[in-house]
Amino acid sequence: MNIQQTRPPAATPNDLAAYWMPFTANRAFKRAPRMLAGAKDMHYTTTDGRKILDSVAGMWCSNAGHCRDPINEAIARQAATLDYAPPFQFGHPQAFELANRIAALAPEGLDHVFFCNSGSESVDTALKIALAYHAVRGDASRTRLIGRERGYHGVGFGGISVGGMVNNRKMFGSLLTGVDHLPTTYVREKQAFTKGEPEWGAHLADELERIVGIHGASTIAAVIVEPMAGSTGVLVSPKGYLQRLREICDRHGILLIFDEVITGFGRLGYAFAAERYGVTPDIITFAKGITNGAVPMGGALIRGEIYDAFMKGPDHAVELFHGYTYSAHPIACAAGLATLDLYREEKLFERARDLEPQWADAVMSLRNEPNVLDIRTVGITAGIDLAPKDNAPGLRGMEALNNAFHDHDIMVRVAGDTLALTPPLIVSEAQIGEIIEKVARVIRSVA
Repeated sequence: MNIQQTRPPAATPNDLAAYWMPFTANRAFKRAPRMLAGAKDMHYTTTDGRKILDSVAGMWCSNAGHCRDPINEAIARQAATLDYAPPFQFGHPQAFELANRIAALAPEGLDHVFFCNSGSESVDTALKIALAYHAVRGDASRTRLIGRERGYHGVGFGGISVGGMVNNRKMFGSLLTGVDHLPTTYVREKQAFTKGEPEWGAHLADELERIVGIHGASTIAAVIVEPMAGSTGVLVSPKGYLQRLREICDRHGILLIFDEVITGFGRLGYAFAAERYGVTPDIITFAKGITNGAVPMGGALIRGEIYDAFMKGPDHAVELFHGYTYSAHPIACAAGLATLDLYREEKLFERARDLEPQWADAVMSLRNEPNVLDIRTVGITAGIDLAPKDNAPGLRGMEALNNAFHDHDIMVRVAGDTLALTPPLIVSEAQIGEIIEKVARVIRSVA
């Protein structure tokens, strides 16, 4: 059979002008579109019928691979049964079932779930709950929020305020007031080419004591950090760093929030990175992997004592004036339940742990490719720093993204001149080899 007969019909629209694409160089994209028409397991299919190896799980989302039948079927059943239910003053069974399932996976004590629709919303939810918690306890002076340099916490005003990626902040005014930042945990000279958690850097958590000394503990509501900062280029927490943050927060009555939008649901080999590191925060944000990327969903896991602090007034009164029209959307809940079933039945968290050493060795084999300055790995993730081109930071990374798609049939993510690799957890050993082979060719193509 002629291969053209097996390809899907071209689906590229005649006019690309109307859609203002997010986080995209729109003019460059529209000159040479990277258009996707289908997906299955480890591959996307382009509008011209090529199979593209997905080395990034969509966007850190599709941990169980693409278009999995159990999730598809759960979505279809739910859409035909209950398409929408208002989340204010009404409920539906799947919301409570999914909350129970997520809480059962979380560290002990994180036993309440507040649902939203994205990682950005989950961060703003966590920050608002932290501020409101201190207020309802009569400690309303605690309004200051502490983030970290090079942190990414979504694109809401709260998230970009505590975030520390300059391009996400610089166009949007003064943002939230009363925000400070810890230093980044990444210092290349001390940590280059590290597999797993760097030995150097735990002391950087002590900068929180300096911030407390400047502002006073009584003004600080919460600290928010990613256990592994993904969007900025896979920056791994040093050994002991998160433990020290926990100790300092406890000493000063500050809430500790882990942003696990990326690290949740198996990316680091556990349901949550908090389990990997043996540190229980007060709030965990999640999104992405909860529905395998099939339906937008996010949320926050909250300690019982935080929840209980709100349950003091009259029974008929709303305890927290916060939420979204699509919180705990029935179709998202159905996708989440089916996704958790897949993770359990296929033991994907355990699989990630087992594959981590092989993955790390494979990615580190790229260290001698041209312009590679550093490689970092943890769980089934990797960040590969390429040297920037003269007077054009980010150009080499963008050329790599483009060449990977058009010439080498692989999807990679870029953060400036850093390549990020984060394949679905179903990746086979042979596919790990294929990813590394293709990425090596991509790196050479932009030398």
